[in-house]
Amino acid sequence: MIRAWGITDKGAVRAQNQDSYYLRPEGDDLVVAIVCDGMGGARAGNVASALAVEVSSACVDELTPEDLRSAPGEHLSQAAEKANEAVFHKALHDPECRGMGTTMVAAVVCDRKAAVLNIGDSRCYRIGGEGIVKLTRDHSLVEDLVNRGEITPEEARQHPQKNLITRCLGSELQARTDLYEVELREGEFLLLCTDGLSNTLTDQELLYETLHGGSPETCCRRMLDIALERGAPDNVTAVLIQIQ
Repeated sequence: MIRAWGITDKGAVRAQNQDSYYLRPEGDDLVVAIVCDGMGGARAGNVASALAVEVSSACVDELTPEDLRSAPGEHLSQAAEKANEAVFHKALHDPECRGMGTTMVAAVVCDRKAAVLNIGDSRCYRIGGEGIVKLTRDHSLVEDLVNRGEITPEEARQHPQKNLITRCLGSELQARTDLYEVELREGEFLLLCTDGLSNTLTDQELLYETLHGGSPETCCRRMLDIALERGAPDNVTAVLIQIQ
């Protein structure tokens, strides 16, 4: 059995929520989740994330559960590519949307298998009794610096250019997404979130709230409340998926 919950909020500082998400519970053994974080100005970031979620979720909604189970990674990649094309052409032809783009992290979870796709710095974590693991790799300047050993992960959290991403949907005609496939265990969780959450709570705090902070049903709300208590300088979105 699989259960899922989601939440999004503009945070404590931003005037507008430029995050968007989609969640498709499909019976007891299939869930699809998509989380996007837009960028490109006061209006365009909102347009980019909403358009990406609209187009990618429409692709998913055309598929039967059997389609998704047969090739979840392939269908996720196709949905992201169509979203990329839509954002790219909107930015190209609408002067008010020039330069806009959006991150994306998405997952199809069938039974105890998951396909996870990402581009940008929205993340997917795997959380369970063995701890918390970041399944996705941020496409960002600070992630590159960490991988080269020039700064530590702790320094990356405070780096003045921590929000500078190196890939996003809409910046190129073809999206350069990463795809991961994992086997999940009973009792484990997947957490998909934008950097408004991961920049405000540490990985250990995400782990604690998911496993020990209270019921799974209220976990996303609890994490959002902590972010708001700390000033939530960015929009915050979280989707939690539980394998039972």
